[in-house]
Amino acid sequence: MLIQLDFESKEPIYLQLIHQIIEGIAKGQLKPGEDLPSVRSLASDIGVNLHTVNKSYQQLKQEGFILIHRQKGVVVKPEGVPSATTAYIKQLSHKLRPLISESICREMDEQAFLNVCSDLYKEFMAERQGN
Repeated sequence: MLIQLDFESKEPIYLQLIHQIIEGIAKGQLKPGEDLPSVRSLASDIGVNLHTVNKSYQQLKQEGFILIHRQKGVVVKPEGVPSATTAYIKQLSHKLRPLISESICREMDEQAFLNVCSDLYKEFMAERQGN
């Protein structure tokens, strides 16, 4: 999996890294049980501070995407990511609110918004099935 960071983005680097790792898992580019680079190695490879990578890894661990072992290193959670819960759906709704609000302010209708979501979902699933 190729990590591509935008150092000019308003989005913090650690969040970009989190999003790209989750995207890699969603698309099947990163499989359950697969090793991820060490904090030090990934930081060196992508040219960021190791604390940035560590922060990303810690949040991914908290959210159930990865496991961190002192001796074995970092791996994608072998049993897979936990299923959506009521709490997750509430969190998702909270994250979508600003996107929907902005879309409405920009006069994007509901169907156009849903089409964007649907197209992205299909893209992820197609890539996942291709792996």
